[in-house]
Amino acid sequence: MYSRDIVEETFRLKALGLTDRAIAEQCGVSVQALRHWRYGTRRSPQTEADRTAYCPVCGTGALDPAAYVYLLGLYLGGGYIGRIRNGVDYLSIACCDTWPGLIEECARTISTVFPVGAFQVRRQGCTEVKGTSKHWRCIFPQNGKGMKHSRPIILEPWQQEAVDECPEPFIRGLIHSDGCRVSNRVRKKTDGGWKYYEYPRYFFSNTSQDISNLLVHALDRLGISWRRRVEVKLPNRDAFIVSVSKRAAVARMDEFVGPKY
Repeated sequence: MYSRDIVEETFRLKALGLTDRAIAEQCGVSVQALRHWRYGTRRSPQTEADRTAYCPVCGTGALDPAAYVYLLGLYLGGGYIGRIRNGVDYLSIACCDTWPGLIEECARTISTVFPVGAFQVRRQGCTEVKGTSKHWRCIFPQNGKGMKHSRPIILEPWQQEAVDECPEPFIRGLIHSDGCRVSNRVRKKTDGGWKYYEYPRYFFSNTSQDISNLLVHALDRLGISWRRRVEVKLPNRDAFIVSVSKRAAVARMDEFVGPKY
């Protein structure tokens, strides 16, 4: 049985592009063990039972509420669950390479929610942060066929309870996935000519009205004022845009969201 530190190190080295053989030699483990950890291949019954215990649905585990709702926000905005084999799934969260701090925070959160190693897959312009488990569908029952905007996205009662308990990290996860904090520049005509004003505001854009509704519900619980409008982005697909622009509301958001990094 290898320590969690060794397992995490193998995922880190894989994200750096090392081959399985090079990682095995450096960490003193077998190539087969590496692939077991990454793809979830067969384990002993006792090991499998231990790995099931952490799931709050199938086992007796308990989720970290703040970490879970943050990851839920990331998943709803830019994540999906795929199947590897033997009932093992991978959770994938797409992160823009412009914000390396968010990539690292996403990886830490995955490992906090479930005791699995998170690893990164580089794509053109973005990075997929992934973690394998047989229980992602247990805690993200919103998974389904097709794009999220094409099907209902409704939280289970226990999920809604977690969001209501920790609305701040949930909002933060949504903004980190499909939102931003920008400086809005406007002009106003006065007797002395045009004057320009600049002020910060938050935007969130998603083509699922249900996901947009989840955001504004969480904002309402914190007393943060917001506005919403609908824009046509593609044929038969509208974008629901939520903005937070009042000074007090932006200041409240800055307390727990702030600019991306």
